[in-house]
Amino acid sequence: MLGSPDVDGLRTLVVMPTYNERPNLEPVVASIREQGFQVLVVDDSSPDGTGELADQLGAVDPGVMVLHRAGKLGLGSAYIEGFRRGLALDHDLLAGMDADGSHPASVLGALVQAAASAGGLAIGSRYVRGGAIAGWNRRRRFLSHSANLYCRRILGVQVRDSTSGFRCYPRELLERIDLDTMVSDGYAFLIEMVYRSLRLGYPVVEIPIRFEDRLAGRSKVSSAEIGKAIALVPRLRWEEMTGSRPQPEKAPPEPTEAAPRRRRLERE
Repeated sequence: MLGSPDVDGLRTLVVMPTYNERPNLEPVVASIREQGFQVLVVDDSSPDGTGELADQLGAVDPGVMVLHRAGKLGLGSAYIEGFRRGLALDHDLLAGMDADGSHPASVLGALVQAAASAGGLAIGSRYVRGGAIAGWNRRRRFLSHSANLYCRRILGVQVRDSTSGFRCYPRELLERIDLDTMVSDGYAFLIEMVYRSLRLGYPVVEIPIRFEDRLAGRSKVSSAEIGKAIALVPRLRWEEMTGSRPQPEKAPPEPTEAAPRRRRLERE
């Protein structure tokens, strides 16, 4: 029996972008559903059949929805489309989670509760007291630590893990950010969302997680994506100093069709 996905009567949806995650998809979706949360898989036309498998899971479980996109359009734009769909379906809290098994679904309840209680962005953090990383070599740890230190120093924020994709947003925050004006459509989206949340005056809270290396497959974060993230940070700082706002890298994506069997996600 699945538990209730609601926190204080607030409806929650987990948005999960995918690209070539077929070996990981079923166990990760199952782990989310075991916690009682509904999930929206946003697939970028994965050639390995991830989208088709997601459709199969949704065919037998009304708590699994699928949004198919025309190609590999970027992590940030996947989240934007997923959040838009969740808002249209009247969800009050929108969580983000990787599809590779690195984020512990057992912490979802605490993450959602933290966002609801704070009225702001809640992040599952590897770098606060109690957080940990398993399965990474020294180079990956160094790069990740350095990226977050860079964000803190340049942007002047106190968030320890701005690059974590395991997070939860209240509906009001997503509506106020204005997703159409986001600058980044890739990995840098995570950093930009932290910055914009703080600039709007919303709290950002971090709860500790144990981050595990992916179950199978390879990371989708390319050198080009890392370069974009590095370049974005001073752009955001310049925005704060001048009161201007950088223009998006490209126009907001056109809405795409969901899987043929569209369902409204109802409270379970």
